[in-house]
Amino acid sequence: MGLWALILWALLLLLGLAAISFLLYCAYIQYIHMKYDHIPGPPRDSFLLGNARTVMKSLKDNNLVHELFLQWAQTYGPVVRIYVQHNVLILITSPDAVKEILMSPKITKDKVYKHAFSLFDVRFMGNGLLTDRDYDHWHNQRRVMDPAFSRTYLMGLMGTFNEKAEELMERLLEKAEEKCQFSMHEMMSKVTLDVIAKVAFGMDLNSLRNDQTPFPRAISLIMRGLAETRNPLAKFTPGKRAFIRDVRDSVRLLRQTGKDCIERRQKQIEDGEEIPVDILSQILKGAALEESCDMESLLDNFVTFFIAGQETTANQLSFAVMEMTRNPEVLARVQAEVDEVIGLKRDIEYEDLNKLQYLSQVLKETLRLYPTAPGTSRVLDNEMVIEGFCIPPSVSLVFNSYVFGRMEQFFKDPLTFNPERFSPDAQKPYFTYFPFSLGPRSCIGQVFSQMEAKVVMTKLLQRFEFQLTEGQSFDIIDTGTLRPKDGVICRLRLRSNKKETK
Repeated sequence: MGLWALILWALLLLLGLAAISFLLYCAYIQYIHMKYDHIPGPPRDSFLLGNARTVMKSLKDNNLVHELFLQWAQTYGPVVRIYVQHNVLILITSPDAVKEILMSPKITKDKVYKHAFSLFDVRFMGNGLLTDRDYDHWHNQRRVMDPAFSRTYLMGLMGTFNEKAEELMERLLEKAEEKCQFSMHEMMSKVTLDVIAKVAFGMDLNSLRNDQTPFPRAISLIMRGLAETRNPLAKFTPGKRAFIRDVRDSVRLLRQTGKDCIERRQKQIEDGEEIPVDILSQILKGAALEESCDMESLLDNFVTFFIAGQETTANQLSFAVMEMTRNPEVLARVQAEVDEVIGLKRDIEYEDLNKLQYLSQVLKETLRLYPTAPGTSRVLDNEMVIEGFCIPPSVSLVFNSYVFGRMEQFFKDPLTFNPERFSPDAQKPYFTYFPFSLGPRSCIGQVFSQMEAKVVMTKLLQRFEFQLTEGQSFDIIDTGTLRPKDGVICRLRLRSNKKETK
């Protein structure tokens, strides 16, 4: 047999194997469809891709994919089946299912959280507190971290919250005096970055004053990178090489910064210096209790808190400013409350925060319409019946707080910004409001975040009148978290007859 004949036979064999593999894959797809086709859902775009084409088109057109989920939930009901190739997602909008599943420690996080383990092949959040799917290992991490979020510790942070918020007010005063327009989101991102760096890791970044600091850009790139990885072919897309390189460099910057910070703190401990009971100290304490914990594992939690402690609060504050400027009656009422409770004093005390009831309602309503972390997911180990539908095991259950917050059956006139939904006399949402998730895997930093948000917002309302510039959109962009697409471009002026007091 000649050489060309052997090559021909080899090619035929490869083609045969490819054909068999394709047929087996088609059979597997059909098997999946047979298991889940009893659940209502949108028609498939194609047999092989399922609904992937519709989802990817939404992402490609820079549309909010959560709006697509909202449309499907309104059309098909509280249990919606979505096919993405051979994967199945079940979108759940049943309050009873939220209660049963999110409140249970037995139902683990979905494999989608593995996507944040690394970012474009560079380790990112690894097995940190957010992404750890092993419940026992996560529980040990959470138990060790809890003291850094205790009431006593958080009360001690008021000084730093006030200090950094004052630095923001100084920058905003310059903007007001210059009568220039600026991005409120950019300012909020810088102040929350300075806060988390200081209170969590003892770092003075001073990003409000230092325009050369690389961290704001690094975080923005990382969040964009996270959004891009929803497309499994993202790193093979032409024209993305420079962007991917920048994302990788940004992740390396954060992890190297964390390594320097950890080694500095370890030396302080070895030298017998007094150290604070902050997040970094608790990360090291957890490592001491876990023999197998190495530097990479320590860096997982450093990056997790560095990112999560900055991004979501900045976005919430920006959306709150956006909605208050669009609703003058809300702005007037919340400013009146700040005037009554805080007056002209400069330092806000912990006891003041609970007195700012209407501001709390404004911040909660902001998270209803704009949940900065728009959802969570779980995986079933066992068969379950939800709203009359039998759900087979090993499937992803998606709980989307953006969808819940915009459904008429849960919130009357849902697109109206109405802080009265969260007044003390209002009926409490029954497992339909979970911007920080619920149950044992709820966000450990939610009280920290809302204390910080209140201090910053109180000082802003106390000192300034703000107005949105014309021509900008109120669109939302999803970069792993939800943020205002145009950055909330504002102009400021000092409130009349407002003078600072010590």
